[in-house]
Amino acid sequence: MKRTERRHLKTNEIESFTRQARDLVETRPREVTAAIVAVVVIGVGALGYYAWQQHIQGRAHDLLAQAIAVENARVAPPIAPGGTAVVVPGSYASEQARAEAAIVKLKAVADAYPSTDAGLFARYQQAAMLVSIGRAAEAAPLYDDVIKRAGDGFYGQVSRLGLAEAHARSGQFDQAINGFKELAQRKDGPLPIDGILMHLGQTYLEAGKKADAQQTFNRLVEEYPNSPYTAEARQQLDTLKKT
Repeated sequence: MKRTERRHLKTNEIESFTRQARDLVETRPREVTAAIVAVVVIGVGALGYYAWQQHIQGRAHDLLAQAIAVENARVAPPIAPGGTAVVVPGSYASEQARAEAAIVKLKAVADAYPSTDAGLFARYQQAAMLVSIGRAAEAAPLYDDVIKRAGDGFYGQVSRLGLAEAHARSGQFDQAINGFKELAQRKDGPLPIDGILMHLGQTYLEAGKKADAQQTFNRLVEEYPNSPYTAEARQQLDTLKKT
């Protein structure tokens, strides 16, 4: 088809569409006006929702930054015999005091903005810090909360690992082992399988299941010979052979 003919057809299509639109406005002005108003309202609503979401995300990240600042604050140096503790503003008297203060801040972020990225990270970090100071039983439901909200996303995956560790720290070895085994089967996930196998093998040892531990360490050594955990796994295997 020649270019002039194509241009002529296109012009006719535009003219036809314009004529149909004019006829519609003339014959059904009320309906057309209502449709235009609806489009405008939806557009304004969408812009408002986007602006509100940006505000929420910004506020959540501001609070998270404050929590992380506490988490990374200085700890006062050890007190010399006969000396007096000197805690400068912005620092803490001990690792325990700093952790407890950070946990409060992280909880505030997660409670206020539970479904945002900042809120999910804050809840995960709150749980991890509870585990680090020996309160693993309190951490388990927090990891569960992140898993329910994040599903199979990154935060959900790392929280499953954290939950298994919390169970292990609480002496709930069967639950911990099941959690680690499930994660070790997800080879397309974001978590390093060699690290999970190391956790699994150590949990088997703590549970008194030496044969399962040996099998797990063997798998780590055979499947991941260049892993940073391989040397430790070999040491565990040598120890198991002597017992």
